[in-house]
Amino acid sequence: MKSDVTYNKHDNQVICHKEEQQDNVVKRMTTDNCLLESYEEWDEGDDKKWILTFRVLDNYEVTPNLN
Repeated sequence: MKSDVTYNKHDNQVICHKEEQQDNVVKRMTTDNCLLESYEEWDEGDDKKWILTFRVLDNYEVTPNLN
């Protein structure tokens, strides 16, 4: 885990302290069973943070691959 990223496992949120972190977090977290659900900016200037909320899909939400 990185010291400049805050992870909140219960709400499936990742709080990024730098704008550059967002792309890497989204690439790593997005899978067939996990999607980026919302994006929110907090504060302004040096205190600005980005909150990324992910949704883990249940079995009934996962669509099968069809030929």
